[in-house]
Amino acid sequence: MATDYSDILSRLCFHLKQFSSPDVVIVPETDLINELAIDSVKLLNLVMEIEDEFDISVPLNALADVQTVHDLANLIHHIKSVKQ
Repeated sequence: MATDYSDILSRLCFHLKQFSSPDVVIVPETDLINELAIDSVKLLNLVMEIEDEFDISVPLNALADVQTVHDLANLIHHIKSVKQ
């Protein structure tokens, strides 16, 4: 079970690579909308992958404050920490 932030970040970056061009380097500061062009459809697909990967349920209203890869990794980490 991945609760370590760096493990979550690494696995999240792997999933985000599917939504970006090969030349984009994904770092914690990467903006999901402006740099990776994650629209609402891609976001829903990403959330489904995250829920499967980390065995969590992500409330859609929690995504309102998520702008960067770091924000999303923190959200996943928080949800997993509360779940345990």
